[in-house]
Amino acid sequence: MPMYLEFRHLRTIKAIHDTGGLGRAADTLNITQSALSHQIKGLEAQTGVELFVRRSKPLRLSAAGMRLLRLAEKVLPEVAALEDEFDGLRKGKTGRLHIAIECHACFEWLFPVLEAFRKNWGEVDVDIRPGLSFDGLPALQREEVDLVVSSDPEDLPGITFTPLFDYEPVFVAASTNPLAQKGFIVAEDLRDQLLITYPVDRSRLDVFTELLGPAKVEPRAIRQVELTAVILLLVASDRGVAVLPDWVVREVRSNADYVTRPLTKDGKTKRLYAATRTEDADKPFMAHVLRLMRTEPIKLQRH
Repeated sequence: MPMYLEFRHLRTIKAIHDTGGLGRAADTLNITQSALSHQIKGLEAQTGVELFVRRSKPLRLSAAGMRLLRLAEKVLPEVAALEDEFDGLRKGKTGRLHIAIECHACFEWLFPVLEAFRKNWGEVDVDIRPGLSFDGLPALQREEVDLVVSSDPEDLPGITFTPLFDYEPVFVAASTNPLAQKGFIVAEDLRDQLLITYPVDRSRLDVFTELLGPAKVEPRAIRQVELTAVILLLVASDRGVAVLPDWVVREVRSNADYVTRPLTKDGKTKRLYAATRTEDADKPFMAHVLRLMRTEPIKLQRH
């Protein structure tokens, strides 16, 4: 005669084994004790074997019952995992996270964030759209991207700006540069310097928005370089100076080839934001990536 096992049978066997009695097992399963007894009798009638050692206290499984328990311990976690997966589909565990970055140096901390994110949200389609870097917010409104990293919050309908963290733009020069003797840097100090920057618009560069622009000072020359590592290499050779976020210069602070100095006597502080569509803010994966974006970069700043 074929045996028809149901998930409830496996849950029953495990509950009785875990609690050691019919009454407590019935409470765990949220059914009456008589309904549980009836279920056990039906299961034993189907299998043709006794599943429990009768008149034992606490109630113990027989050898046949232990075989069924092992099956329950193998199958039930897989069923629970499947239920979680389906629950994730319903609650937004899958989805799309396409990111536009208005901050060129943010790649330094974004990759560790996305690596940590991937371990929990492998079903979410993640992409970075640097080509949309400076048209990020309109792209967000058009649903071409789902998150924009920006230091310039705007009051836009349907868009939420979540503060991420504060950072300090820092002056970096070779230890042989004359400016290495100064305790802090002012705009006038850069008038006779070759300034190395990322290849982006001035409105996206802290050295211009925080220092040179307000003072109406132009550096002697500007050289645009794509990669942070190359900027630092050129600076170390005294081929130019740069202003970079503190999470970028953490690795060179203890290197004798470099000096790092604050901008102005009191230093400058900037804040980064993540812009998302307000309707997406409650999605579990979006909340998680925003949490990672607030915490992971701080580790780099303190390194």
